[in-house]
Amino acid sequence: MAITETNRNGEVLLSEANGALSRDVVTIAVGQNLQAGAVLGKVSASGEYVALDPAANDGSEVAAAVLLYSTDASAGVIKATVLVRLAEVASDRLGWLAGMTSAQISTALGKLAEHYVIAR
Repeated sequence: MAITETNRNGEVLLSEANGALSRDVVTIAVGQNLQAGAVLGKVSASGEYVALDPAANDGSEVAAAVLLYSTDASAGVIKATVLVRLAEVASDRLGWLAGMTSAQISTALGKLAEHYVIAR
């Protein structure tokens, strides 16, 4: 039996700005059960965050944040801490939607980099 270990809370973070400058507390949409390190998109209509989905057309197709702590919003919306600016993250700890292509991942990393969230 194979055992797969998921990211520990905060494991994705390599460095960040002083204080809480790199972090925001955001609302995770209902139905999301996300592991630490998940790359998130922001739904334009609601302002809620969900797993990045390049096939969407509601705003969540644009990488906007990296989830710092595992979060289960299965039963309802929940607040969570995310990295949104001035941070370095471990590229091998980022969580992507299954089936994303290397081109889609590269585009997402570019969008994060526009806010100085840099994957190393």
